[in-house]
Amino acid sequence: MKSATATLDTPRAKRSYFSRLAADVRRDWDLYLLLVPGILFLLLFKYAPMYGITIAFKDFNIFDGYGASPWVGWKHFEKLFSSPDFLHVFKNTVILSFLKIGILFPLPILIALLLNELRQMVFKRTVQTIIYLPHFLSWVIVSGLFIDLLSSNGGLVNKALVMMGLEPIAFFMDNSVFRSVLITSAGWKETGWSTIVYLAAFATIDPGLYEAAKIDGAGRLKQLWHITLPGIAPIILLMFILRLGSILEAGTEQILVMYNPTVYKVADVIGTYVYRMGLGNQDYSFTTAVGVFESVIAFTLVLTGNALSRKYLQRGIW
Repeated sequence: MKSATATLDTPRAKRSYFSRLAADVRRDWDLYLLLVPGILFLLLFKYAPMYGITIAFKDFNIFDGYGASPWVGWKHFEKLFSSPDFLHVFKNTVILSFLKIGILFPLPILIALLLNELRQMVFKRTVQTIIYLPHFLSWVIVSGLFIDLLSSNGGLVNKALVMMGLEPIAFFMDNSVFRSVLITSAGWKETGWSTIVYLAAFATIDPGLYEAAKIDGAGRLKQLWHITLPGIAPIILLMFILRLGSILEAGTEQILVMYNPTVYKVADVIGTYVYRMGLGNQDYSFTTAVGVFESVIAFTLVLTGNALSRKYLQRGIW
């Protein structure tokens, strides 16, 4: 009887929902109107281009266009999974992404915790401003700065090494150190900006919890461990799951402006491989297949991460 009642009430519930939505739109039509540009942007630049995925299943010819190019099924995906070049690129992408997650993901959390403990507001805001600024520099500028600093011919770092009696290091030509250059430059540019999310999360923690902890005799470290970290745990989890979705991106723009053929062995990732093959060799179908593969993996990782989070931590994005 309960199930039948719920079934009968479903259309009524739907009508009630749409009637409430219509009433909301009539009441706040000006606010809903502000949504239109954003919705149009998503439709034109995010959803409409999805039709281009069909290129991955065709022998696409730029002169024939979408319609006239012949369908070839899974040909390009078979080429993708059998290509030793792609397997090597995939390995580089995973290694770089995990290095960046393992090293760079905790840094904004640590810096935000340290900034949150500062009581001198002038000093705190000065530090925040200084560490935020690199985010607003393009990777072209950042690349130029690091090339000047790390150049083997007159770079400040190598000058210091020579003064200490050490051999200069070819940071941008040595496969053994180039990944560390990528991770260091990415951390310098983006770590400060990422702290904004966690600093904002601190504002959601009830100050009464700290007062109660002080009354109970808890020091700064205990307050940090038992109040602050649990308070921002949902944000940390959210950021980590979202980071999983971009695990195969690995900083394509950064690598494009910093690497060279000498370090392809350790720095060529999926994004740069697609750029070289797609624009350099004009193999649009194959590189679209690579992009589809990357997107499917990213989507799967986000779903898996959220499912595991909900199962073991009872928290998730949805």
